[in-house]
Amino acid sequence: MEFDALFLSRIQFAFTVSFHILFPSLTIGLASFLLVLEVRWITTGNRIYEQLYRYWLKLFGLAFGLGVVTGLVLSYEIGTNWGRFSAMTGNVIGPLMGYEVLSAFFLEAGFLGVMVFGLHRVGKYLHLFATAMVALGTLVSMFWILSANSWMHTPAGHAFVDGKFVVEDWWKVIFNPSFPYRLAHMATAIFISSAMFVSGVSAWYLLKNRHVDFAYRGLSLAMWMLFVTAPAQIFIGDMHGLNTLEHQPMKVAAMEGNWETMRGMPLMLFAIPDQEKATNHFEIGIPKMGSMILKHHFDGEVPGLDQVPPADRPPVLPIFFSFRIMIGLGVFMVLLAFAGFYLRIRGKLKTTRLFHWACLLGTPAGFMAILAGWMVTEIGRQPWTVYGLLRTKDSSSIIAREAVATTLTLFVVVYGILLVAFLIYLFKVIAHGPADVEQQYPQIATH
Repeated sequence: MEFDALFLSRIQFAFTVSFHILFPSLTIGLASFLLVLEVRWITTGNRIYEQLYRYWLKLFGLAFGLGVVTGLVLSYEIGTNWGRFSAMTGNVIGPLMGYEVLSAFFLEAGFLGVMVFGLHRVGKYLHLFATAMVALGTLVSMFWILSANSWMHTPAGHAFVDGKFVVEDWWKVIFNPSFPYRLAHMATAIFISSAMFVSGVSAWYLLKNRHVDFAYRGLSLAMWMLFVTAPAQIFIGDMHGLNTLEHQPMKVAAMEGNWETMRGMPLMLFAIPDQEKATNHFEIGIPKMGSMILKHHFDGEVPGLDQVPPADRPPVLPIFFSFRIMIGLGVFMVLLAFAGFYLRIRGKLKTTRLFHWACLLGTPAGFMAILAGWMVTEIGRQPWTVYGLLRTKDSSSIIAREAVATTLTLFVVVYGILLVAFLIYLFKVIAHGPADVEQQYPQIATH
């Protein structure tokens, strides 16, 4: 493996986008959670929902700010390190990114100030509208970003003229073949991640026997969200996998460690893929179950990596293990969701400490699953930036290796500082706990 400018640029973009994706994943889910809290607050008049709203608004604001800062870097990075990609795909990707800024970002920025600073300063329904617009803006942002990224995986609605991609049908560009499945899969993953985060923080207070009513209400809402979204993700993921098999079969072959096209493919539970020898070592699998999952038939034929030359195969090892990490974490979260539902109907959700420990330890599980899934998706697209049409090696800028190494080092240092600062503030907020609304605003009647 040669540490040239191309490889370092790939490492740099992978690092920065992986760091960035954590914060939108939190804010998109928290924005919708805040909307639910404010609706419950207004409809019931229960001040516990105001307490929950104020508490989670602090963490939402912090994560939103870091998401904006780290997201801006990516736009510049595409131009500096991936100049040929920008030049060739700008007619398609550029407008999609522009739509995201014009619709989503302006919507968020326009109402964020009212949402954060307008509580008890504007009417309750105006403030609710601001919260709803911010929540909508985060979802619209996800829509456009995933549309652009999905087009790189399943390009459609374009022509290739004079060395550049040009749009022939915007409807086909935006709603390209993989986009609906990827949008549903990512949105569900984000809501799962936020539910896990809220449940973990709430469980910590319950374990410490602090702010019990506040913590139980947060845990209860998070478990309802997890109970709905975690099982749903099984079916959404299955549909997404079948779509990927249709349009990117080599990605699925890498996920399954399947080197040869075969009928009755086993479901590989464990193996160590060997890219050079095109084989697996130490295989443990369930006979024919892979064909059953992918083709819904025990003897269904599943394409293997042998259908393309070695130069067109994605790196199997990281895809294979990232996929299993994602699935393993998904199974854990589904089990946690059902355990929470069982404890709820038994009236023990508030008191079962073993379950609270599981929630606390599982706090980062959703974000880890998102990162693992993102690695499967993006590494599985290799060696292409635009699948089947534009290779990664033909997409990078002509740039010195030393320059990329320098910026990569700076990003690691600066992002490391940002992460430490974020975690310090996060732990301070958690340690301090929610503010007592009645003591903080004794002069204000029930909102």
